[in-house]
Amino acid sequence: MLTQGSQSEKEKQFHHLHHNNELLVLPNIWNPLSAKILEETGYKAVATASASIAFANGYQDGEKIPFDELIFILKRIVKCVNIPVTADVESGYAHNNLLLKENIKRLIDTGIAGINFEDSHHDEQKLYSKEEQSEKINLIKNTASDSGSNLFINARTDVFIKQNHLSKEEKVAEAIERGKAYKAAGADGFYPIFLKEKVSIKRVIEEVALPVNILMLPGIPDFSGSKEIGVARISLGPGFLRYAINSMKNIAEKLLHYEGMDEITGNGITTDYLKNLISKK
Repeated sequence: MLTQGSQSEKEKQFHHLHHNNELLVLPNIWNPLSAKILEETGYKAVATASASIAFANGYQDGEKIPFDELIFILKRIVKCVNIPVTADVESGYAHNNLLLKENIKRLIDTGIAGINFEDSHHDEQKLYSKEEQSEKINLIKNTASDSGSNLFINARTDVFIKQNHLSKEEKVAEAIERGKAYKAAGADGFYPIFLKEKVSIKRVIEEVALPVNILMLPGIPDFSGSKEIGVARISLGPGFLRYAINSMKNIAEKLLHYEGMDEITGNGITTDYLKNLISKK
């Protein structure tokens, strides 16, 4: 059962953020400090990215970070902020539904309000069938309900990544078919990752009839265009981490050549700012 009195309220808040006619932008984070920065900036929720958490901790993406380590990190992130946290849990770190059920219970116990759940086989270039994935989504929905949780399930399909034998039109049709099946199984949102074209995104939104999440990539509609066609959520995946690492790499290269001192000493992010940020709850 839920142990935090505010968790159910955070779940309600997170659901509402997908149904308030506002575009939810989530620069995916990887640790408590990055979550605190977004909360301080004014974001209403934070989302993790599996790749960002993995890379930041020395692992490859694709469920290579131990599940126990992921659970520890999620607990720290949730404890550090007052806003809802949704976690990218890939395929649930489970090779069977019994383990998936136990893992979902452990994830709910971290205090998260939602998950991204994808339909990929990580070690193979194929997807679970829509029937298999729908069964998993239904299991997650029922497990959450039995735990007193209204966990937001953002069902991700990797059709546009791994179904390269299909034509563009066939990929869109397959994504829509999967979206409808996942909705029937209990999904609360749909994430056709790597879908970029405005017309196709609009079609998916209209036919699947779930809040749709797209990834910030070159070629997607801009913010106003995304909102116009009904996109509910835009996430960055590892893009936010890449941006941070790019800034670090650039100044590191300057310092190596005895340049950039003023950029470091003139940085507006002070140690006191970071101390105050972490102390706020």
